[in-house]
Amino acid sequence: MSTTPHTWRFFRAGGFDQVKLETGADLLSLDQLDQKLWTALACPVTGLEFDKQTLALIDSDKDGRVRAPELITALKWAGSLLKDPDDLVKHAGADSLQLSTINESTAEGKTLAASARDILKNLGKKDATSISVADTADTAKIFAQTAFNGDGVIVPESAGTDTALESLIKDIQATQGSCPDRSGKPGVDQARIDTFLAECTAFDAWMKKSEAEGILCLGESTGDAAAAYKAIKAKVDDYFGRCRLAAYDPRAIALLNRKEEEYLAIAVKDMSITAAEVCGFPLAQVAADKPLPLKTGTNPAWAAALAALDSKVVTPLLGERTELSEADWAAIGSKLAAYDAWLATKAGASVEKLGIARVRAILASQPATPLAALIAQDKAQEASVNAIASVDRLIRYHRDLYRLCVNFVNFKDLYDGGEPAIFQAGTLYLDQRSCTLCLLVEDVGKHASMAALAGTYLAYCDCVRRGTGEKLSVVAAFTDGDSDNLMVGRNGLFYDRKGRDYDATITKIIDNPISLRQAFWSPYKKFVRMIEEQVSKRAAAADAAATDKLAAAASATANVDKSAPAAPKKVDVGTVAAMGVAFGAIGAFLTTLAGYLFGIIKLGPFAIIGAIIGVILLISGPSMILAFIKLRKRNLGPLLDANGWAVNSSAKVNVPFGTSLTGVAKLPPGSQSDSTDPFAEKKRPWGFYLVLVLVLFGLYKWYRGDLNGSLPEKLSNRAVLGALAPGGTNTTTIPTTPSTPEPAK
Repeated sequence: MSTTPHTWRFFRAGGFDQVKLETGADLLSLDQLDQKLWTALACPVTGLEFDKQTLALIDSDKDGRVRAPELITALKWAGSLLKDPDDLVKHAGADSLQLSTINESTAEGKTLAASARDILKNLGKKDATSISVADTADTAKIFAQTAFNGDGVIVPESAGTDTALESLIKDIQATQGSCPDRSGKPGVDQARIDTFLAECTAFDAWMKKSEAEGILCLGESTGDAAAAYKAIKAKVDDYFGRCRLAAYDPRAIALLNRKEEEYLAIAVKDMSITAAEVCGFPLAQVAADKPLPLKTGTNPAWAAALAALDSKVVTPLLGERTELSEADWAAIGSKLAAYDAWLATKAGASVEKLGIARVRAILASQPATPLAALIAQDKAQEASVNAIASVDRLIRYHRDLYRLCVNFVNFKDLYDGGEPAIFQAGTLYLDQRSCTLCLLVEDVGKHASMAALAGTYLAYCDCVRRGTGEKLSVVAAFTDGDSDNLMVGRNGLFYDRKGRDYDATITKIIDNPISLRQAFWSPYKKFVRMIEEQVSKRAAAADAAATDKLAAAASATANVDKSAPAAPKKVDVGTVAAMGVAFGAIGAFLTTLAGYLFGIIKLGPFAIIGAIIGVILLISGPSMILAFIKLRKRNLGPLLDANGWAVNSSAKVNVPFGTSLTGVAKLPPGSQSDSTDPFAEKKRPWGFYLVLVLVLFGLYKWYRGDLNGSLPEKLSNRAVLGALAPGGTNTTTIPTTPSTPEPAK
């Protein structure tokens, strides 16, 4: 079945056509709009002034970017669950959703509406008619009073009145750890239950083996006995080894019992009963085939360990004794060796602390069945609970989708001058300007390599919030004013969208034309800078030369013959000639300039105005034309692409739009200003001096008659001055000396 094509309306901004999104039908029909007409095709889920949770929900593949198909899917889903899709536009930005607007004619909508009412009921708001993002944001609060919530985790309260089952769940937590339930309480899941039962079974089997083979010769005390045996085994073995060696050769007895010199070395010291100095000595005096005394005559350093062996091993196994033969020692070792081998195969260690009696009681109760029933009862609520997540999704989509669309499908928020676009991070105040086109930047170097193609004057700034230590980096676009006072290291103030202030410092600049005004004055500023540089260089050179001459003069004065007369000063003919040529060139230039000026004056005021405009255009025109071409090419696309967007259009920042993005300091309307500056430079009438010089020079040229050809006859010097004009009838001529004829040859 064919679908009727949707009728679209467009508006033009930024040099390209953008689709209007005015109704819910416009939003739900975006799948029909050719994506070549979308302003952007993808955006990142971070670095935007937009709810991150909403972006994460739209980002279905969790790759950190929202793409056009994902946005279309979100719109279709939200539109199908609302009775009137226009609510996505009419109530955009609203934090709450009216329950009556949910479309319950579908199974999903009915489940979602029921879930919304359950949420409000659990929160103690059963009579509420709307649900908000705050109501669904804290799931722990929603499920605080619930024992079954669909996550497959049961808590001790899930057992109800069955105290035995409740104790069992606590034992599982104690031995296998716990996992959080949706209510926020610690609980156990099926995996932990299975592990616990397997551990109990293994521990029981391991204990049965010891019982069948008589391994626990001392019952529950066997472990302590084995520990006491191991603590002194090496020393007892050493003692009986020495006794066997003494039996083999009595001459070794003195050496086996240590020399007197060794006793002398420690006798001079203060000793305690467990002196460490005798720790390496034998347990008792060695003799051929001598039993080990247990009560007296033993090494004091080993008295405690020997007493533990006697009480925990010898007496329980052999009865009360005062000494231990080597054969008895071997018998004890054989009995405890089986215990060591069995201990090495221990299984079910995690439940050992419960004790074998508790473990066997748990196994006898066959707990797998009731625990599985509780898990199943909890999972039965899964569909209802998942609907809670859907309620949260719908509320967020209802609030945020339209705003995302007017910053994605079109850039309405950017161009309409209302709410800032979601990628505008705040406002930078610097150099008597406010820049609103500021973007967050993660990697300045990587961003700048792409953003340079935007053709915009960009300043990268490091921003630090004092007191909290919060840091961020932004790039600000300067689109009005000039760049004379913008340089790396300059400080300003950055305000984020929440109004928090940061100290901002320029760290990198990408230089491009800012405005036509800057381009107009640029040639004059460059000319002035060139003159200043040349004057500075010449002044520095002259100063150096003067210093050298003074040094040379001082040296010559020190060595001069004071009795000799001073040499007369000579005039440098070359210098005089050069000065004459210079003055002649200046005079010729001024004469030519005056001729042009008087020629223009003769043509009337319009010619004067035209000449002035022509001169200005001749000087500033090329710079302005070049700047105009570059300003027309300013493009927002590379700036956003460098931040992970996929901008699908040129998104131009022309001169009028750029002017709106950067505010230049102006006095408020109606303000009063006292223009008197007590520290202002004293003004000199340079203009008056210049005009006076030009007028006097013009009068001189007129007097000489050089301008007669450019003036009407009645204004010529002859008509005005008559005989007083140079070359007139009454002009006194100076007689010249007749030339002397050459003599005939």
